[in-house]
Parts: sequence; C-alpha cells; structure tokens
Amino acid sequence: MKSVILPAYNRNIIRAMLGLKVEETEMPIPGENDIIIKTHAAPVNPSDIAFIQGVYNIVKPIPTVPGFEASGMVVNAGKNGSHLVGNKVSCFVQDDNSGTWSEFIIANIADVIELKDEMDMDQAACFTVNPFTAYAMFDIVLQRKSTAIIQNASGGQVANFIRRMADENGIKVIDIVRKEETASMLRSKGASYVIVETDEDFEEKLQDMCTKLQPTVAFDAVGGNLGGIMFNALSEDSELVVYGGLSGKGLSDLNVMDVIFDNKIVSGFNLMDWKSDIGKDEFERISLLLQDKFIAGDYVTEIGGTTSLENIVKGLRGYIADMSKGKLLVKP
Repeated sequence: MKSVILPAYNRNIIRAMLGLKVEETEMPIPGENDIIIKTHAAPVNPSDIAFIQGVYNIVKPIPTVPGFEASGMVVNAGKNGSHLVGNKVSCFVQDDNSGTWSEFIIANIADVIELKDEMDMDQAACFTVNPFTAYAMFDIVLQRKSTAIIQNASGGQVANFIRRMADENGIKVIDIVRKEETASMLRSKGASYVIVETDEDFEEKLQDMCTKLQPTVAFDAVGGNLGGIMFNALSEDSELVVYGGLSGKGLSDLNVMDVIFDNKIVSGFNLMDWKSDIGKDEFERISLLLQDKFIAGDYVTEIGGTTSLENIVKGLRGYIADMSKGKLLVKP
C-alpha cells in the first residue's frame, strides 16, 4: 500500500513539508482488537502541521506516517472487531504504528466510531475531533447559563460549530479573527459581533461588546496575550477555556485582581480526557446525535479542497496559506 512518510521532524514548516515522501509500505496485520480501514479521506488539521514539525504533544518514532483522523470502510479485523467488517467508520489514531495519510489504516476498535449509512464520508473524515470538541465545550456554556461568549480563531471549524450551537440556543457570540477578509466572510454568514485583533482599537471594541453582552465564557485556541485580553474582558464569575495554542506562546497578561476579586478562572480542555470522563454509552449517544445533525445538514465541516497522497506537499502549501477556507482532505 502507499503511504505518506515523514522521515524527520523539522520546526521549519517548509522543510518539514518538503521532507514528506510517498512510499510503498507493508499492509498492516490486525491484532485481536484491531481493524483495517480502507481510507476514504483523511483531513489535514493544525495538529497535523504541529506534528510534522515535532512540536505536538504526540511524538512518534520516525520514519512515521502522519495523520490522526480519517473515514473509510473496514476491510479486515481481529476477532474482537470482526462485527465491523464492511461497515463505514470514522477514526482517530495516535499509535506509533499507524497514521491516516495512507491507503489503509490500522486502528484499535476503541478509536473508531461506527457511522450511519446516511453519513457523508467526506464529513465523516473530520468527525472525530472538532464536532465533539465544540459539543463538549459548549456544554460549559449551558452549565454556566451564559447568555454570551467570546471565542478566537473564529474562522476555524470548532468556532463554526460553537457559533451554530450558540445560534440554536439564542446565545450571542463575540468572534475574534486575525484578518479582515475572515471577518467579512463571517459577517456574510450572519455573524453579528466580529472584531479583528490587529485593529488599533481592538481592545476597545472588545471591551465595548463585553460591556453590552456580558459574556461569562471565552474559548481560547491561540494563547499568548490574546488569551489574557479575552480573560480581562470577561464579566465577573467567568471562565476562560483554553483548548489550543496556535500562537506557540504561553498565556500572558491576565489581570491577577480579576482572579482574586472577580471569581474568574482559567481551565483547559482535552477531548480525550472528556471522552474518558463521560464513558462509552454517553459518548455513543452524543455521536448519534451529532451524526443526525450532519445528516440533516444542520452541521457542516467546511472542506476547502482535496489532494492525493502524491501531491501532499502542494496540498499542504495551499492549506497553510489560508486555513480559513476549510479542511484539506487527503484522498488516496
């Protein structure tokens, strides 16, 4: 089978991409808890970019096959996964011996989601991480009975899902983006409160919106001083939820007095911990609920383009140049 191979990590993203190559690799043999998936599509996520740079929290022995998410058809299985053969699945794999930028994937049965027949397979390729992340974090909004929230990286997919969930629940969203082009795109889709972090009066605009809307939850995918600015703008008894570090910088410039006197807190969100905490039955219930949303067209992951294994470098260049266009799908 053909697979994309990463021979070495490199913090320079251009060099990391140029090092990628396509090679013939051995077809994996499933253990008793494994399945073999014929790949339909595997998305490129920011985590994948961080991975090939060697700066993600998962580092595998090299050479290795990149890619964590995918959708496909189960074509072979060990004895405990035989009931899945012939079924459509979505998967998230982190094991050293597997990656999704490949014609076939080996995955543990615990790392796959069985799909309904009506589920679109391109959408299913991006199903295991972002929709569940948005669902789980939005539950914090509901528990806090928030009437407004702040989020950054608002051109991204998690932010898109959160905005949709907020709309369903009548909750206002203050969206922060890096570029005016992204702001215009969001406004054209109905976003009401969008601000550009590079504007000279950004902090003033944010504070004015927060004074008006009184948000009590903020979602930070960036870190650095932007997270601090969002935290400081929140109302009393609020929570900043950190779920990403796109800036590569530590959280900074938080007002200590807000922590002491205004009962404001900072928390972190990790999808795998959440999944473990809620248990298998509850996760399956939520999976079916989210699949129904996708099948009905209520939720959609924006797909910006596709690439073959052989054109992975060209595809990655386009994806990195403008991630707000949507996911890049790798299709063997």
